Amino acid sequence: MLEQIHLLAAVTVLGVLEQAYFFLQVIHARRTFGVSPPNISGPPEFERIFRAQVNSSEYFPIFVALLWQAGLFFHQGLAAALGLLYLYSRYCYFMGYRASSSDRLAPIYFSTGVLWVLVAAATLGLVHFFLCHYVGLNVLRLLAA
Repeated sequence: MLEQIHLLAAVTVLGVLEQAYFFLQVIHARRTFGVSPPNISGPPEFERIFRAQVNSSEYFPIFVALLWQAGLFFHQGLAAALGLLYLYSRYCYFMGYRASSSDRLAPIYFSTGVLWVLVAAATLGLVHFFLCHYVGLNVLRLLAA
């Protein structure tokens, strides 16, 4: 069983560590720019870091759900590779947004594309599962024949 999920688990842990890094960057920015909680506005530099962290946190549950569904129902290796691409693009997004609001655009578009590929993989895997188990139709065998 663990052989079927170990890559997904590793990517999930990496994602959690990335989120922790983003949180720590906001704490550091609060100290650097003198923005005490619960305030969320301050110099533009702080606001960009804060917004990048919040946006990444908003998308993280969607990413984890799609990662695991695509990995369990489609292919663990592909899902894990896509997960690593997503985490890297989110890191680039964070660093780009930190530098300038326009530098966030290419990485956010790329990460959104990766999420859509995970949606497709999860959907195809689930449809195949339901067809096999509830209709008795194995599409992969039909295509191979």
